[in-house]
Amino acid sequence: MKTIKKKIPKFKSTDDEIEFWDKNEATDFFDFQNPERITFPNLKPSTKMISLRLPEALLERLKTLANKNDVPYQSLIKILLSEKVNEEFKKVG
Repeated sequence: MKTIKKKIPKFKSTDDEIEFWDKNEATDFFDFQNPERITFPNLKPSTKMISLRLPEALLERLKTLANKNDVPYQSLIKILLSEKVNEEFKKVG
């Protein structure tokens, strides 16, 4: 059963929002018993920098392939690695 909750006002600034939440309970505005699933389709996943040693010949082939596809070679590496990892996960169920 969905409970009618109070409406959250529009805030003019972050400070106004902070002050509002300092003085109000979230339970008055959100139904924690029946949460709504939402997605953030434009949210970029967080990334972490790593160091990866590749044979020079492989790196040159990747750069050539990336150049032919007009993408940065680092992006191509991420694409190829992601595709292969997804394939492997499908195999193991």
